[in-house]
Amino acid sequence: MQNADQNDILFERARAVIPGGVNSPVRAFKAVGGTPRFIRRAEGAYFWDANDKRYIDYIGSWGPMILGHGHPAVVEAVQKAVLEGFSYGAPTEREIELAEAILALMPSMEMVRLVSSGTEAAMSALRLARGTTGRKHIIKFEGCYHGHADALLVKAGSGLATFGHPTSAGVPPEVTQHTLVLEYNNIAQLEEAFALHGNDIACLMIEAIAGNMNFVRATPAFAARCRELCTQHGALLVFDEVMTGFRVGLHGAQGVLGITPDLTVLGKVIGGGMPLAAFGGPRAIMEQLAPLGPVYQAGTLSGNPVATACGLATLKEISKPGFYEALAKKTRTLVDGLKAAAAAEGQPFNADSEGGMFGFFLMDELPQNYATVMTTDNAKFNALFHGLLDRGVYIAPALYEAGFVSAAHGEEDIAATIEAARQVFRTLRPL
Repeated sequence: MQNADQNDILFERARAVIPGGVNSPVRAFKAVGGTPRFIRRAEGAYFWDANDKRYIDYIGSWGPMILGHGHPAVVEAVQKAVLEGFSYGAPTEREIELAEAILALMPSMEMVRLVSSGTEAAMSALRLARGTTGRKHIIKFEGCYHGHADALLVKAGSGLATFGHPTSAGVPPEVTQHTLVLEYNNIAQLEEAFALHGNDIACLMIEAIAGNMNFVRATPAFAARCRELCTQHGALLVFDEVMTGFRVGLHGAQGVLGITPDLTVLGKVIGGGMPLAAFGGPRAIMEQLAPLGPVYQAGTLSGNPVATACGLATLKEISKPGFYEALAKKTRTLVDGLKAAAAAEGQPFNADSEGGMFGFFLMDELPQNYATVMTTDNAKFNALFHGLLDRGVYIAPALYEAGFVSAAHGEEDIAATIEAARQVFRTLRPL
């Protein structure tokens, strides 16, 4: 008699006490089917589930684990911080040090406010933009996710440049009546929105490399037009770099594109795996925040001493010469290998990467917007996901999520992943 699957047992327990059995929806495997893996431990490029099965990890806690799990320098910094105290509710020198480190790497930012989550940072940046400009309207793009604040949980309206509709129960239509949802990379639609509403737009918020419709880049022309129109109409350009900040490069997506936003939202990597996020920008805008200005924002655990220790140690490691060149090279090796494996088996497949972030699509061309991403063959992706999972490779359990390579992934991990994918592609042929 085979031993009982511990993941099944844990999932049954979890569903009795936690909605859906998970504390964040994508973890539930609802999109791909099956039982989520409950993780017991992690080290380097791997984690082990409740059955003690090892997986090569390409989610990296959805981005933060750029050094891999349990990097010695980070562990040492966290252990030292824990011995000094978990939380004080008072300022610490380490908050200043982390702020200084972030500002040194992000030229667009002169001041920064630390918070605890990406959702909190994006929500606060939005409030700051409205408070600074005195305007109500905001622009976001379909397929870009900025956390679960009410005003940002919105889908496109019924016509061009119309205001959006809530995508979650519990969000009244009145809350999203000032949110314009446009198509990503659609310059004509962007120009029309500013022509119609430019004087009332407080900000345009965008993932300059979107990671929540898998991996989709803003074209250079589109990103530049966002900057031009915001400047022209007095709106603030907000780059949501929760995912891309220090992931795609040492200066984020704004460094890759050469675009200077007015506000930047950061998370994930700056906490090194601990709950920590931030938003920042020019001094004149940031000084509108309380206690200096009229825009209120606060948080009991903001600048947590353990989280800041973890973040500081992580930033120190990724700032070393050659770090991103090596990370980008191994990520590109993975992406190119997956494309070659798919081509060898006659599978439609395309992929892209920047720094340690990548994405792939079961189609011949890279999509440029959410509507195209939605045409992906779900059944085939689900088969690919489970085929890789069975072979010890863990990618995101949803086709709309980017993947992440860490400094801990070695050549053998990349090669094993490509071989596993080749085997699965061969089984997908009849689909």
